[in-house]
Amino acid sequence: MLNSFNTVYQHSIQNPEAFWGEAGEKLHWYKKWDKVLDSSNPPFYRWFAGGITNTCYNALDRHVDEGRGNELAVIYDSPVTGTKQHYTFRQFRDIVALFAGALQSRGVRKGDRVIIYMPMIPEAVVAMLACARIGAIHSVVFGGFASHELAIRIDDCKPKVIISASCGIEHNKVVDYKRLLDFAIELAHFKPEICIIKQRDQLKAELNEERDLTWQQSLLGAEPAQCVPVESSDPLYILYTSGTTGQPKGIVRDHGGHMVALHWSMKNVYNVEPGEVFWAASDVGWVVGHSYIVYAPLLQGCTTLIFEGKPVGTPDPGTFWRIISEHNVSVLFTAPTAFRAIKKEDPNGNYIKNYNLSNFRTLFLAGERADPDTVKWAEKQLQVPVIDHWWQTETGWAIAANCQGIEPGPVKYGSASRAVPGYNVQVVNAEMEELPAGQMGDIVVKLPLPPGTMLTLWKADTRFVETYMKHYPGYYQTSDAGFIDDDGYINIMARTDDVINVAGHRLSTGAIEGALCEHPDVAESAVIGVHDDLKGQVPLGFLVLKNNVDTTESQIIKHVIEYVRENIGPVASFKSAVIVARLPKTRSGKILRSTMRKIANSEEYTMPATIDDPAILDEIREALQTIGYAVNSKPITKTE
Repeated sequence: MLNSFNTVYQHSIQNPEAFWGEAGEKLHWYKKWDKVLDSSNPPFYRWFAGGITNTCYNALDRHVDEGRGNELAVIYDSPVTGTKQHYTFRQFRDIVALFAGALQSRGVRKGDRVIIYMPMIPEAVVAMLACARIGAIHSVVFGGFASHELAIRIDDCKPKVIISASCGIEHNKVVDYKRLLDFAIELAHFKPEICIIKQRDQLKAELNEERDLTWQQSLLGAEPAQCVPVESSDPLYILYTSGTTGQPKGIVRDHGGHMVALHWSMKNVYNVEPGEVFWAASDVGWVVGHSYIVYAPLLQGCTTLIFEGKPVGTPDPGTFWRIISEHNVSVLFTAPTAFRAIKKEDPNGNYIKNYNLSNFRTLFLAGERADPDTVKWAEKQLQVPVIDHWWQTETGWAIAANCQGIEPGPVKYGSASRAVPGYNVQVVNAEMEELPAGQMGDIVVKLPLPPGTMLTLWKADTRFVETYMKHYPGYYQTSDAGFIDDDGYINIMARTDDVINVAGHRLSTGAIEGALCEHPDVAESAVIGVHDDLKGQVPLGFLVLKNNVDTTESQIIKHVIEYVRENIGPVASFKSAVIVARLPKTRSGKILRSTMRKIANSEEYTMPATIDDPAILDEIREALQTIGYAVNSKPITKTE
């Protein structure tokens, strides 16, 4: 019988050390912790302080040692290359151990950083687990990022080794990863000692003989590495997420708290048992891929799926259903964007009828707000619960969810459901007063955050405090706004910073603006996120040109779109810009992006009291109309 959700939740909030201590007992420790929670230096809390463990051991070796080595651990399905591979826990453990030995033979030791810049192939997961095995800190950079973004990350974490591939594949297009990597290293001030390149059949890369090795060359003479015991609070990985300044933030995750939280979540949030097939249709370059392609399923003893393809076009809108049927998937976790794309191509769900989905139990959506229409469509077509849940790169796992393994509640369309055990979520106003049910405000989480969440920012403790903890002392500021209803259901309504969410990928408007201003004819720019039926949000650029420009406006717009694609990457989906005479600003010079966004999305807005010249907003409205926006928004009040 399932426990009462309220009982479990209250226990986690009132006695977190007992709650998480019990969860920690289910995993392997070389030395048990001295304290479940070290709160001696807030907000730098440490879970399972004094404990010695290894995440790779718990994800792979533990299952082999417990007699489950012949069970299926990893499935690789690549419709873009026509490749399928299966690995047992023993096979994958041995592959990981050998590559970990190869890294050790090249001088990689505990605490060294390793950047992984790879497509969705098994070697990407092998590289991550190999780093964890020897105590190295991996930093995976999404393969869709261009050289400039990769170079920034190289300079920040200073990797001893970079692991990459000769190419990635986007639909029918081959992307030259090695060329992008070489240019990034050229741009970066810090130079890695070694690059290990997985040569793929679709494109063979030219190697720098003084620096580069193929994957196979790196294995020559290597001996399998044993797991290196590490402190619970030692960093497992750095994952960069967009910052409003354009400078990425390196989220640091630990070994001990991370593995305990993710292991706990697999049963309690997703209701998945060992031996079942769990598929997170994401990319290892994002936090979902870290948590729920690589670590959580393997920690739980599940089979995880590495999928190299898209929900449509590889080859058709039935790809997801084929994989669920063929590989006996029990639970799927993906972004709402994927289902909007499938719905657009196959609105009546005709492709679903071609496959046996009888073993499929639950669909989870996250990465952006799941619009009710998409949820209802998925419910109708699949005839299974469709669960929206809310979490962030910073937290590493769900803040709010309809916990299927405890006591599922009813689905409320537009809501991410209740706070997950461990998270004391509140809605407050600017004076830090908790707001009543139904009233919108800033969403915060009372400290300490549960295990599995970020330790700090890489080499930036002060920025960590100023970004997340300073505005509301004693609380983590999520930078999301919304409300909690009478039943405790959390509704996320908007971002409170200038980070936009494109198909589940958080991108900095500041970074895109920086790219726009690189154009020699652009004097100033602003970027906002506008609503998009497929991707949730897409960026829209406003350009103010320098005087006496000879280039035509259409040429400038074409050039900046190409430049953003080259410097931020196709993931930004930057395809639209408009030229304006000036930008709306406050009298202190701050650009009124929020007001511009509301105009573009035809939302009512409050005329900012500090606006320099209200007439500029009419100019913005007219400019948007010239590029096809049906703008009908208007101010509701004027605040003095």
